[in-house]
Amino acid sequence: MVTNTSTISDRLVRRLQSSRSETDELFALLDDTALYERPIPERHRLIFYLGHLEAFDFNQICRGTLGMPSFQPSFDRLFEFGIDPAPGAATRDQLADWPSASEVRRYGAEVRRRLDRAIQDAPEQIVHVAIEHRLMHAETLAYLLNERQPFRAPETDPDYVPESSFLEIPAGVATLGQRPAEFGWDNEFLQHTAEVPAFTISKHKVTNLEYLKFIEDGGPQPYFWPRPLGWPVYCTLDQALAYASWAGKALPTEAQFHRAAYGTPEGIERLYPWGNERPDPSRGNFAAARWDPLPVDAHPAGDSAWGVSQLVGNGWEWTSTEFAPFAGFKAFPFYPGYSANFFDGVHFVLKGAAMRTAPEFLRRSFRNWFRRDYPYVPAAFRLVEAA
Repeated sequence: MVTNTSTISDRLVRRLQSSRSETDELFALLDDTALYERPIPERHRLIFYLGHLEAFDFNQICRGTLGMPSFQPSFDRLFEFGIDPAPGAATRDQLADWPSASEVRRYGAEVRRRLDRAIQDAPEQIVHVAIEHRLMHAETLAYLLNERQPFRAPETDPDYVPESSFLEIPAGVATLGQRPAEFGWDNEFLQHTAEVPAFTISKHKVTNLEYLKFIEDGGPQPYFWPRPLGWPVYCTLDQALAYASWAGKALPTEAQFHRAAYGTPEGIERLYPWGNERPDPSRGNFAAARWDPLPVDAHPAGDSAWGVSQLVGNGWEWTSTEFAPFAGFKAFPFYPGYSANFFDGVHFVLKGAAMRTAPEFLRRSFRNWFRRDYPYVPAAFRLVEAA
């Protein structure tokens, strides 16, 4: 984890401002009436997220870390926590339970004013947390907005599907987790290695065409359906596991994903699948460059050393690994439930990135997670088989 210094760099301040601009641009797509919609029944109304981003910053930095007094305690509480309900467990709030959009905006503006005056007194780590928390919600908000306007028409032939193939990954070591000197969320620590036996892995994510054959044989239809045939299929973990069983194969473990994504024939591990160069638009469909997926063979410049495609971008990827702590795990003292509340056998690890994922989360140690039956995230998968 990064050192808690009392001097915040100009670069970190600019990153905070940039993350605010990104969420501001998303909320600008909505009028006040739309803010009270609930695009996903199990999630809060959109007005919650307008208040939550600022309440998180105030509660974690201003009030929790710097000891500043609250100026609107009811909003601090109302917008403090999101929800993670099981699919089908719709919330029961009423429109009257929420304040006006103008009141929420005034609260947010005052939070920013107070935080900006005090930010140089904040530890560096908590500012990193605030930035990445906001960027996580920018991605989530984009998916919520996509429910209001589903995926647009493809820019390529909707019937195009690349040829499927499997690639051999020799036995070797995979390094998981983050180094202590770098910023990461609590579940990214401690860094460790895993011995990975040889296996084969599909070059591409499973496509809609491949999954369609499973549906025709009685398999379950995903929430995101239909889509162009060459796009990756997005589904729940349970649906992905059912497909893998039907195909006589398996889903990769977290360690297998790391070996396929970051390992090399020379035994040196890379920062990204393509190498150590920073992410750019030639490497994949990520960083909010577009709203929609692309065919599973897009961006070959992002392939791994073994030739595996799109291990970063165009859809998160389910693994068969239960979301659980690494050895040496220590919860953030200022946010103890961030990861620990989800070490429950119901949530599983996803790796890679999707279309709206910020570059910060392309670091190889980052671990995403969702309920195994959660249908609303653009979560793809690929297959593996023991060598």
